[in-house]
Amino acid sequence: MLKKKLNIIQVAVPTPLRRKFDYLLSDTINPDHVLPGMRVLVPFGRTKQIALVLGKSSKTDIDVKKLRSLSKVLDTAPILPEEIIKLLNWVASYYLHPIGEVFQTALPVHYRKKESALEQNLTLWRLTELGRESDWNDLKRAVRQRSILEQLKNTADGLTREQIANEQEGHWQAALKTLVEKKWVESQTVEPVLLKNKTNAEIRKNSSLLLNEEQQIAVEFLIKNGNCYSASLIDGITGSGKTEVYLSFIERQLEQGRQVLVLVPEIGLTPQLIHRFEHRFSVKIQTLHSGLNNTQRMKIWQQASSGEIRILIGTRSSVFTPMPDLGAIIIDEEHDISFKQQDGIRYSAKDIALVRANNANIPIILGSATPSMESLYLCQQNKMAHLKLRQRAGNARPPEVHLIDVRGQYLQHGLSRTLIDLIKQHLAKENQVLLFQNRRGYSPVLLCNKCGWISYCHRCDSKLTYHRQRNHLRCHHCQTEQPLPPQCPDCGHGDLSQLGMGTERVEKVVREIFPETEVIRIDRDTTQRKGTLQSMLEKARDGKKQILIGTQMLAKGHHFPNVTLVAILDIDQGLYSIDFRAPERLAQLIVQVSGRAGREEKKGQVVLQTAHPEDEMLNTLLTLGYSGFAKKALAERKELLLPPYAYQALIRCESNKIENYQAFLEYCFQVMSSLKRNGSVEKSVGESDIQFLGPVPAPMEKKAGKFRGQLLVQASQRKDLHRMLNDLIWNVEANKAAQRIRWSIDIDPQELY
Repeated sequence: MLKKKLNIIQVAVPTPLRRKFDYLLSDTINPDHVLPGMRVLVPFGRTKQIALVLGKSSKTDIDVKKLRSLSKVLDTAPILPEEIIKLLNWVASYYLHPIGEVFQTALPVHYRKKESALEQNLTLWRLTELGRESDWNDLKRAVRQRSILEQLKNTADGLTREQIANEQEGHWQAALKTLVEKKWVESQTVEPVLLKNKTNAEIRKNSSLLLNEEQQIAVEFLIKNGNCYSASLIDGITGSGKTEVYLSFIERQLEQGRQVLVLVPEIGLTPQLIHRFEHRFSVKIQTLHSGLNNTQRMKIWQQASSGEIRILIGTRSSVFTPMPDLGAIIIDEEHDISFKQQDGIRYSAKDIALVRANNANIPIILGSATPSMESLYLCQQNKMAHLKLRQRAGNARPPEVHLIDVRGQYLQHGLSRTLIDLIKQHLAKENQVLLFQNRRGYSPVLLCNKCGWISYCHRCDSKLTYHRQRNHLRCHHCQTEQPLPPQCPDCGHGDLSQLGMGTERVEKVVREIFPETEVIRIDRDTTQRKGTLQSMLEKARDGKKQILIGTQMLAKGHHFPNVTLVAILDIDQGLYSIDFRAPERLAQLIVQVSGRAGREEKKGQVVLQTAHPEDEMLNTLLTLGYSGFAKKALAERKELLLPPYAYQALIRCESNKIENYQAFLEYCFQVMSSLKRNGSVEKSVGESDIQFLGPVPAPMEKKAGKFRGQLLVQASQRKDLHRMLNDLIWNVEANKAAQRIRWSIDIDPQELY
């Protein structure tokens, strides 16, 4: 008698277990209707979970009698293509993370929680004939209705809900509903129209700018290598026109019916990029970032998956978005640490993008004025083309950079007399001034002058920052808030000093010194409301005589044509750190902030206030530029065997009690030391190839009420590091005591905190 063939379905279940799960396919489900990339409902423990199908098999390592059957198939077609499934399997393997959680992270929230299938149709709103012919002057008090009508009158095809929301503020939905009831606006359901076969004239809305010789060489190189995998680094000084190179290359990709994925580090950079892209191209362009709600993200994900969106601009999680016609990936500001996820799956979107491009055999372009050491190393190894742009676009000239030695100078709340005089000179010429202070709030330290009490956070090893506008203390690590105490909690003395300065204090001082000048402060505190950041940036770009004050939000990629003076108020706080990457981060910050000065015809000036004008890193950067600094930094790392000349992983652990994390990390250390001694990692691994630094407390040992420690593992070969960590994971998961602790492995850590 012939044995019945088993239909085994392998699925990824969102669970901390690092494995795939096998389920039986019941006779009521057609095996041909269950494909990789589809979602299924499976019994898991006492609950049911939405899982993703990874593949089929006719055999299993589990006793067949113990296997359970699928409950339901949720999709009629795969929502993830084979390309993305392959990529996510690599992510789970490389970052040593549970595969079910990896797949869940890549899906929109609605797909994780709801049983809805991929929606193929779109709903568009457009003006009716009655709406066009009606007298809109009757809507003087109905501001939102009038605004929606003005928005819709410029489009014959209509707008989606997301497109309407992008330009409206407040509760606009009620206004739209009223217009529909008046029959001035109607909705229509349509199928997405793919834009694959648009002609050159239809793709381009406006002509390109005239490229200089360096830009032209870069574009020609990219186009020549535009039909297969190639990795290119556009190493261009600030203002050299990297975006124009992107646009010229993207145009060729669109002409060939391809989609393009553009990754940016932060939400703040997406509005200005999409404006540049929409000015040039007539194709469908959308942004995908954390500022959108779950429904908006779902719609954009679907539109990209269907091929409707031709250019997708997004932050790091966008790297997982399916795009059937993907022809190129561009990573702007590739050096930015924001491309590294710092919790959950600690992945690097930049590294994943490189793997995705390689798998899909398409080009990938990385751009920066301050390339990361890893990218420069790949250029040295001839694994990435190095395209240099050393000429500022148009007539702009590089700014002059000077150090202001503040030793012995009287500082007016952080501003030296030399700097104040320079600000007056630039404002007298009707120019703009940008003051950079990478710390928000009013004062980072509250001190009792009698007993020395300092306002520490009770949940973190961190001081509470005083925010004057709301008159409270806030921890910037765990977000704990408390009122400003009227007197010292320890001794009852009323003399409390506010030490140090944040952007709020700088704003107050600047307004006192320059009462006739408009001041704009841009930081996380002033841009919390939707649309505020964009309106502030537009106001700053008007070119009026202004003083701009901000944190890193102002440092990246913004174009302020009338800014002629940039001042970094406190450069010293970044000079000394336990992290070997700190000099690189500081150099990048200085160059990026300096790049906001003199971007057009007016000559720019940059000043750095410091009490350490003799610092070697500062002087190397000022005399040899970023390229000279990077060359020296790479040489030092090679000598010290630090990344990118070695490979690291950071084992992090946190617990309610110090002794718990210490015991766990000590256990990890003992397991790996035994593996190293016994040669079970591999015979070729020698005593010097794998090193352990720790276990040690984290630089901030207590955070949000938890005690934290870490153990750094370093190897000269990537495969040896992964083999060691895989063996460690097997031991930890077999140890019931170790399972009770919260821990994680960070492959290629970017911050040691």
